[in-house]
Amino acid sequence: MTYRPGAGSVLIQSPAQCRVSAGPGPTANLRRIDPTVYEYDEKHQAGAPERRRPGKRMFPEGTGPAPDPAGSHFERRIRSFQPRRSRVTSGQADALKRLWPKWGLDIDGQRTLDLAELFGRDCPVVLEIGFGMGEATAQMAAAEPGTGILAVDVHTPGQGNLLNLADRNGLSNIRVANGDAIILLREMLPPACLDGLRVYFPDPWPKKRHHKRRLIQPEFLTLAATRLKPGALIHCATDWEPYAEQMLEVLTAHPAFENTREDGGYAPRPSFRPLTRFEGQGLDKGHVVRDLLFRRTHPEPAGPDEAAGPDEAAGPGETARRDETAGPV
Repeated sequence: MTYRPGAGSVLIQSPAQCRVSAGPGPTANLRRIDPTVYEYDEKHQAGAPERRRPGKRMFPEGTGPAPDPAGSHFERRIRSFQPRRSRVTSGQADALKRLWPKWGLDIDGQRTLDLAELFGRDCPVVLEIGFGMGEATAQMAAAEPGTGILAVDVHTPGQGNLLNLADRNGLSNIRVANGDAIILLREMLPPACLDGLRVYFPDPWPKKRHHKRRLIQPEFLTLAATRLKPGALIHCATDWEPYAEQMLEVLTAHPAFENTREDGGYAPRPSFRPLTRFEGQGLDKGHVVRDLLFRRTHPEPAGPDEAAGPDEAAGPGETARRDETAGPV
């Protein structure tokens, strides 16, 4: 393979070599020179966005979400999500630059949040893990103006879109958090501070070898229970039947939660959960959507050896750090 000086092109032997030698890109940029040699244009097509290196900041510090806010401060573990920092539109980028300092926060694990200070008032707070493009979150925030919604995701376009929706509709009760929800729960939220937890359509990780990456696991529920107030609702929804069965099994078996359904089964979609675009597409394909509504039970009174509480007895944060298998959507 040889470079043509000053031409920004590479001479390669076959179109297949383009994918190996010149990186991903459309093979339409290939021009045949002779039966065995092709020319590949390395330059970006007009209007194509600049490709960023992994970990490179999209926004200056303090003016937008960081690519890896927690950095290397915490142990490596199996995550249930993969960061998706795909193309951000100009409207989403503008919303992130304008509103991130006001309504956004990076999950760095370096401080404990004061939720009353975060929302500017003392109000019930619901944590939503994984909100996609944010349309359903914005609808729920509009329907519940007295409830603060702390929405967590790692999808940069979705973060920008939700901030844009909040700004356009005057929804001051939304805060957007960027990063790992496990670190948020474990390191940054005080005990018994949440009035609800919503996990809608998390990644089902359908392959058996990936089931360990699913978010709704016993360890995750144990951590979440420490941050939920007694009586708080955990609401999950999925259109992947095997995952729904696992959710029902682990939630039913967990001593900190009880099913709101007397029959112990799935709940009908409650009126406060909007029908999302993703859900509508699934229903059109014949998918069955399952909702699960469980309530945080009142903890049993602590015995003489448990008066300090599990976290203090095990050392600061040690009990929560036993969670090695979960992460956000």
